[in-house]
Amino acid sequence: MSKKSRPIVAIVGRPNVGKSTFFNAIAGERISIVKDTPGITRDRIYADVDWQGREFTLIDTGGIEPDSSDVILSQMRSQAQIAIDTADVILFMVDGKQGLTDADDKVADMLRRSKKPVILMVNKIDSYEKQQMDVYEFYNLGMGEPYPVSSANRQGFGDLLDAILEIVSVKEVDEEEDERPRIAIVGKPNVGKSSIINRLIGEDRLIVSDIAGTTRDAVDAAVKYNGNEYVFIDTAGLRRKNKIKEELEHFMIVRTVTAVERADIVVLVIDATEGVTEQDAKIAGIAHERGKGIIIAVNKWDAIEKNDKTAKEFEKNIRNTLSFMPYAELIFISALSGQRLVKLYDLIDMTYQSIHLRIATGVLNEILGEATALQQPPSDKGKRLRLYYMTQAAVAPPTFVIFCNDKELFHFSYQRYIENKIREAFGFRGTPIKLIIRERREK
Repeated sequence: MSKKSRPIVAIVGRPNVGKSTFFNAIAGERISIVKDTPGITRDRIYADVDWQGREFTLIDTGGIEPDSSDVILSQMRSQAQIAIDTADVILFMVDGKQGLTDADDKVADMLRRSKKPVILMVNKIDSYEKQQMDVYEFYNLGMGEPYPVSSANRQGFGDLLDAILEIVSVKEVDEEEDERPRIAIVGKPNVGKSSIINRLIGEDRLIVSDIAGTTRDAVDAAVKYNGNEYVFIDTAGLRRKNKIKEELEHFMIVRTVTAVERADIVVLVIDATEGVTEQDAKIAGIAHERGKGIIIAVNKWDAIEKNDKTAKEFEKNIRNTLSFMPYAELIFISALSGQRLVKLYDLIDMTYQSIHLRIATGVLNEILGEATALQQPPSDKGKRLRLYYMTQAAVAPPTFVIFCNDKELFHFSYQRYIENKIREAFGFRGTPIKLIIRERREK
């Protein structure tokens, strides 16, 4: 069972060097945004990039505006710090027209010391012949060979992307096969993520070993419970005293994307005293979009005044706000008292099985036959949708390919109906399901 997570590539650079232009050019229109996933379209900070059949996640670390006298330098330092903490490869972008600046120098110094792989890209080089000397100047940064690109004209991208893949390939060879479930505990600041992790690994002395985080210097915790091992990904992360207020939301999203990317299962922690918020929906959207197993843990449940309807009403609110993930498992816990925390392990085991469940093609087609007999496929202008065949193409998340006569007729509502029939038959609790629709013309 392969555990390849998409490598994270982060862009760092001064304002106006062209980071967003580059990000949009690379990300292009290929980003599929699920219509009913909240909070993803508005502030798109990350995108999945496919280059020559290899995938990585590109993150734009911009959007941080610290309150400091030397705004540009402190802004770049914050960006560089996010990149150093979360990325596998750092793209350091400089402006070939403007030339080398003091801020570039200072940030380069920081990046060099981080020992993370850095690729230096010189933007705004529209003609290499004419601007060759402008590119050479950046050798002074001591960051190896500068890659000349023009984000506006989309020039020089090929060599740059090849260089990224070269670094990433080496990393993937280093990542050995790891069969243990990897769990990321995510959520807004102060919902009790650290308390939950400390409870699970600390007081019960369950901790087995510390394994170095693969993408960052954070330490993931390997835990043994009931004879099984689990790896908790450290997302509470760097408890640096950051003076920067505005960065929190942005910082949280970058951190969450990185953690979710490396996990099999995401535990989204919601604060019972606050209820489910738009920020929770945004974090949930990231995990849903990434096809991860999801458990919603409502923390601080002991702090709530309850009657016999409280839990039901709370669950209804969560299901409404997170309507795009009806499959998510739900548990009410208290990190403070330890209430129901060990039940989390049962949910993790069940979700892990769901994510990796494989169904034989013959059985799937029986389900498909029954489903279409129970509810006739839609038709339009006399032409009826016909579903020929279904097979499972992948796990994590479970992915099914359905062959039909006409994609246009296979509406979203009928796809959801088929998905529900698959879930009824096989459970698939806690995991999203992906349907790929292929057209096969009738002979």
